[in-house]
Amino acid sequence: MTWLDPVVLTPLLGVLAGIVLGFVARSTHFCTLSALERHWYAGDSSGLRTWVLASLSALIGTQVLAAAGLADLSASFYLSSDFPWTGSIAGGFFFGIGMALVGTCGFGAVLRLGGGSLRALVVLAVIGLSALAAQRGILAVVRVPFVDDLAMSLPGSGSQSVGAIVSHLTGLPLQTFVAALVAAGGLAWVFGSASFRKQGAKILSAVIIGGVIAFGWWATTFAASLSFEPVQIEAGSFVVPVGDSILQLITYTGTWPDYGVGLIAGTLLGAVAAALWKRDIRWEACDDARELGRHILGGTLMGIGGVFAMGCTVGQGISAFSTLAVSAPVVMLSMAMGARVGLAWLVEGSALAAFRRNADGAGHAAE
Repeated sequence: MTWLDPVVLTPLLGVLAGIVLGFVARSTHFCTLSALERHWYAGDSSGLRTWVLASLSALIGTQVLAAAGLADLSASFYLSSDFPWTGSIAGGFFFGIGMALVGTCGFGAVLRLGGGSLRALVVLAVIGLSALAAQRGILAVVRVPFVDDLAMSLPGSGSQSVGAIVSHLTGLPLQTFVAALVAAGGLAWVFGSASFRKQGAKILSAVIIGGVIAFGWWATTFAASLSFEPVQIEAGSFVVPVGDSILQLITYTGTWPDYGVGLIAGTLLGAVAAALWKRDIRWEACDDARELGRHILGGTLMGIGGVFAMGCTVGQGISAFSTLAVSAPVVMLSMAMGARVGLAWLVEGSALAAFRRNADGAGHAAE
């Protein structure tokens, strides 16, 4: 067996992509919750624009690869013919609340673990175990009738891609046009801020992060073309792969890790490298039982919610978005609402404050 064997190559490509992702994201403090929090409480949209630019960069890169035949998006589970709308809404909402309780998402927890946060280690363990329970354990008993059985069949296109749906409804090949329209509109908003246009480091980091996700589609498609065994076509997510990583560590299954597990490992290595470079490694633990309980509850909500929604902030917000999946905006809006409710409860003392137009309160410090 050589490194060119797909069994070895797939996780290796994941590790390499993860190292870049982890290093860049930790070095530039890329964080979904922080971006939303500063936008809501400080009126600072630079973090949100960075995050949106990463998604748009992934979209552009992915669609170019797909058009060139280098990425087989049709094999992605994000574009299955049935849209699990209940899971997208409820799962996204629960994930958002969990993200607020923890102070970051699963991706952010990996980045924090790279800097020595034992709180992040607890959160990742809980996310992984609860995700496994929701995917293939006792909680699947709830997921199947509530999510899978209620999935909605979308108009005859056989795909959740917005481009494919528009093409089916019009009878015209508009996939590329729809992708270009979304990208142009998004970029116009992102660079509509004069102050953001001056933040070269954030712009570069967003482009690199989006590029890593696009690379994932190419890498798994390439590995699948070489393999006689099924290879999951994926780009990046930090819920189920966390659970799969735990299984790889504690059990002997006789199978090699997949791309997602490699990406988790690589992201951690990249985060460690960034923390060492910035001299930002220090041990951190929960201050008391109350904080520990909040992190455990938040991790549980993210693990279950991420499986129900079929992705996390990276999985749906960047990976699924790059395929133009219908689920991506639905899940992200649900996550944003859940995060808003969770932050309102923590910061303002009442979840109802999330529904006020102009909520007052100091920013919730990301832990």
